[in-house]
Amino acid sequence: MLAIINATIATADKPLQENIVIIIANGKIKAVGPQAQLDTSPCDDIIDAAGRVITPGWIDTHTHLGIDEEGIAWEGSDFNEISDPITPHMRAIDGINPFDQGFHDAARAGITTVQVLPGSANVIGGITAIVKVKPNHVLSDIIINEVAGLKMALGENPKNFHGKNGKAPMTRMGIAALIRDALVDAQNAHGSQHERNLKREALSKAIKQEIPVCIHAHRADDIMTAIRLTEEFDLDLHIEHVTEGYLIAETLATYKDKVKFSLGPTLSSRKKVELNQLTWDAYRTFAEHHIPFSTITDHPVVPINQLQTSLQQAIAHGLDPQTALKSVTTYAADILNLSATKGDITTGKDADLVMWNRHPLTENGQAVLTMTEGEVVYRSESL
Repeated sequence: MLAIINATIATADKPLQENIVIIIANGKIKAVGPQAQLDTSPCDDIIDAAGRVITPGWIDTHTHLGIDEEGIAWEGSDFNEISDPITPHMRAIDGINPFDQGFHDAARAGITTVQVLPGSANVIGGITAIVKVKPNHVLSDIIINEVAGLKMALGENPKNFHGKNGKAPMTRMGIAALIRDALVDAQNAHGSQHERNLKREALSKAIKQEIPVCIHAHRADDIMTAIRLTEEFDLDLHIEHVTEGYLIAETLATYKDKVKFSLGPTLSSRKKVELNQLTWDAYRTFAEHHIPFSTITDHPVVPINQLQTSLQQAIAHGLDPQTALKSVTTYAADILNLSATKGDITTGKDADLVMWNRHPLTENGQAVLTMTEGEVVYRSESL
C-alpha cells in the first residue's frame, strides 16, 4: 500500500481540506481522512505532500490524442477517413498510437483520462474511445471504453471536406439529411436477419442509446439542429465545442438534464468562419445558467498541456474556480459516464491524483506528480 500524507486536497465540491492522508491499494483509493484518524503503518511507501495541493486527475473529454499525432504530418493523421462522408464503423482504437508524445504531455499536465474521437471532416466519423493516460503502454492496457460514443459533425467541416468537391454534403440541409438517412436505414434493418453490416451495427448502438452521439457543433443554429435530430431519433446527445452556445444559453438551460456539453477549444484564433463569435465569456455564461459542462482542448488543435491555461483564462473572464475545477473533474467524469470511478478523491474511486506545487487554478501551480490508477506516470525532478 501507498500513503500520501500531509496533503491539502482541492476537490470540486468542498473547500480545501488540510492535513489529509490518502491511502492507495491496488490502484484504488482505500481510505481518505484526517491525519490523526488514519493508520499508515501498514503502508510500504509514503509520499509527503506537505506544502503541496492534491486534486483529482483531470479529464479531457474531447481530444484526438494519439490519433492525430504531432510532428509527423500526414503519416500520423489517422482521425479522418475522408473517402466517404458516412463512416460510423471506423473506430478510434484502430488509429491511436499510445506512444505518441502527447501522452507524456498529458501526464505532465495532470491529465489522467481522455476521450479520443475521430475527426469532424465526415458527417458521421466513427466510434470514440476513452483511455487512461499511461505513456508507453500498449493500447489494451489503457483502454477504459473502446466503444464510448458515435462521432457526428455539423456545419463547416463536412461541407468543406466533401462539398467543395461537388459531393454530398454541400449544404447544412445535406448534412442533416445524410444523418437522417443513415439512422433510418439502421432503424429499418433493426431486428431483421441480414448479414452483418458494420455501419448499421454502429448506428444501432446509438439508436438503442447504448452509446451517446457526440455531435460537433459550433454555431447556434447547428447546436439546435443537433438537438432536433436527437429528439427526432431519441438519441443520447453530447454536443462538442458549443462555441456559440452562450448566445442561446437560456434555451440550452432547458436541456441541461438530457444533453451534455463540452466547451472549447477557446485558446485559439478565429481561424474558421464558425469561430468568429469565439469568447471566454461562454464559460461564465454557462455557469450563470447552471449548465454543467466540461472544458476541452481538442488536442492537438490546442495542445493538451494547455488545459490548465484554458481554465485560468475562463476564470480570468468571470468563471468561478470551483466550477472550473468541476469542468475537468466531476462534470467531465459524468459526461463520460465515469462518475463511479473518476473525478473525485473518495474511498473506492480510482487513484487518479495530481500533486501540484501550488493550487493549479488560483496560484498557477505546476504538476509535480501525476498518478493514474495508483501508477506514477509523471514525477518532476524537483520532487
